[in-house]
Amino acid sequence: MDTNINKRKVDIVIIGGGTGGYVAAIYASRMKKKVIIIEENKLGGTCLNEGCIPTKSLITSAHKYQDALAGDTFGFHVEGEIKVDLEKMIERKNKVVDRLVSGVSFLMKKNEIEVIQGKATFIDDHCVCVNEGIIEFEDCLIATGSTVAIPKIKGCDSERIYTSTTLLNHTVLPNSLCVIGGGVIGLEFAFLMKNLGVDVQIVEYLDTLLPQMDQELVKELLRQAKKKRIKIHLSSKVSHFEEKDDGIITYFEKEGKEEKIESEIVLLATGRKANIDGLGLENTSIKLREDGKGIKVDEYMRTSVEHIYAVGDVNGILQLAHAASAQGMVAINHIVGKEDSYLNKPVPSVIFTDPEIATVGLSEEEAIQKGIAYKKGMFHYRANGKALVMDEIDGWIKILKDEKDVIIGAHIIGADASSLIASLALCISNKLKDEDIEKTIFAHPTTAEVIHEAALDLSIGAFHE
Repeated sequence: MDTNINKRKVDIVIIGGGTGGYVAAIYASRMKKKVIIIEENKLGGTCLNEGCIPTKSLITSAHKYQDALAGDTFGFHVEGEIKVDLEKMIERKNKVVDRLVSGVSFLMKKNEIEVIQGKATFIDDHCVCVNEGIIEFEDCLIATGSTVAIPKIKGCDSERIYTSTTLLNHTVLPNSLCVIGGGVIGLEFAFLMKNLGVDVQIVEYLDTLLPQMDQELVKELLRQAKKKRIKIHLSSKVSHFEEKDDGIITYFEKEGKEEKIESEIVLLATGRKANIDGLGLENTSIKLREDGKGIKVDEYMRTSVEHIYAVGDVNGILQLAHAASAQGMVAINHIVGKEDSYLNKPVPSVIFTDPEIATVGLSEEEAIQKGIAYKKGMFHYRANGKALVMDEIDGWIKILKDEKDVIIGAHIIGADASSLIASLALCISNKLKDEDIEKTIFAHPTTAEVIHEAALDLSIGAFHE
């Protein structure tokens, strides 16, 4: 990447080369716009370098380890002890990341997008400064993502306390782990570490996990966690940490009593915050959200400055890589005069626990809150042939439809949930009915058949359950 520039003018400046920024750049380039991306660190952003991809690489390794341990179930025997080599897992993770980062760099060159490595700072509503040079723009996209939010808890500076970023490169497998926070990041790491043989406990401040998700799904997740012997403490507020010779003690309050957990290390998974420090927003007319959690935008991702947009985590709407990419395309469409809005786009969400969770559209709680009359259809994995073949029979699928039989929500906990949810997002996006799913022929034997069965359950009843 170039490190020095001269004063010049460009169609679009994109600040941040993560999934929101680089996808928007490719799209803008194909819309015949001259684009410059300014990236302070590595292309790919948090998702590629410190989030989605590296965690899924380690989660995949953990699944392979569990498969090896279950060899007898599938009719083969492994001689000797099967050991976890975390250093080797991390080495593979790094190779996967490096390959994908190189792929993004190639795409920038292929699409004639200039990439400047440096820190961008706004001078005013029309110019940014980077590497002591100035770029004037017609339009600008802020796609700087988010950073780890560190809570103000006594003892947080202990060397035994990790964030999701630092734990990804910790090469020594701990005997025990205490996870602070039962959100997406905390849950994924909890199941990952448990599958590697680590004793795991979770401390969550709220009285439930994942409060924005369908609560029937959350209850099933709690059941699966208990089955794996992951202990979860809800309605628990961490007060402080105390380091000891061979570990660390987490003190927390629950039901008016002080309790403690002794573990080798702690993972802080208490959320992320918009990455706006040092952007120079004070030099612009850009306004922040009323809750302070990012930059305020409209349905086109436009900020209070009509030619400056903010996409991804930095706008505080939804911290998902694919949401950032979709928002980037909405912003570019608005720039080039195409009618598009983010408001009516159903965004699927996936959590790579074990089993996986995937959801899109309305939950039952949201439907009730909105006063929408609905019906639900369900089907359990234990009745699916492919799930039985895979020995992954835990979980179920639930599909919701409204009074007009239009699909309005879908929730899956089970094998391949992360892949299956795309079909249901397509159904909701196109306002399809359960009848449309019923008339679709699904290949057999596949886990996708659970979608067909749940749709049948919305009308005449599932065939195989």
